[in-house]
Amino acid sequence: MKRIVILISGRGTNMEAIVQACAMEGWNARIAAVISSRPEAPGLAFAKARAIPTSVVDASAFGRREDFDAALVKAIDGYEPDLVVMAGFMRVLGAETVRRYEGRLINVHPSLLPAFTGLHTHRRAIDAGCKLAGATVHFVTPELDHGPIIVQAVVPILPGDTPATLAARVLAREHQIYPRAVRWVLEGLLRVQGQAVTHTGGQAQLLL
Repeated sequence: MKRIVILISGRGTNMEAIVQACAMEGWNARIAAVISSRPEAPGLAFAKARAIPTSVVDASAFGRREDFDAALVKAIDGYEPDLVVMAGFMRVLGAETVRRYEGRLINVHPSLLPAFTGLHTHRRAIDAGCKLAGATVHFVTPELDHGPIIVQAVVPILPGDTPATLAARVLAREHQIYPRAVRWVLEGLLRVQGQAVTHTGGQAQLLL
């Protein structure tokens, strides 16, 4: 049975979607742990209520990113994961840490990458006059938000949208595509060639 470690920093709604899909769809996997960078993250309560082991590596307790990364790696490796899933994890990992989990570290980003990497994606998309926005699940590489794309979902930007209203629609799509991507990775259904990721069974990697 495959082991999944999920990293969170806040509400953990994508973590919830993955936990629920794993149970409802009968994956040959289990959530080995949920690890938070913030001790007050609400998502920890959800995990504890479902008897999922939890750990906290408090980012505020470390002066250097290298020290935080070292503590995080120790926590992750203690659960011997097959896949590490960043689900609203608001820390940028160092290149050495990312390479340690190469091919088994994934993230979701609230834009149609490679557009609008980094923060404030919804405001930037609205200000740029975009007609479409969306979410992207990708493999994590040392270059921030530039890893090979596994799956994307599209939402329209509507007249009168604010960053908050757009974010809510995008988040709903994240909850659809992230569990799907996790399952594909666990089941070995993806072929990665450079930046290109294809599903070996031909399943759609774009949700409109």
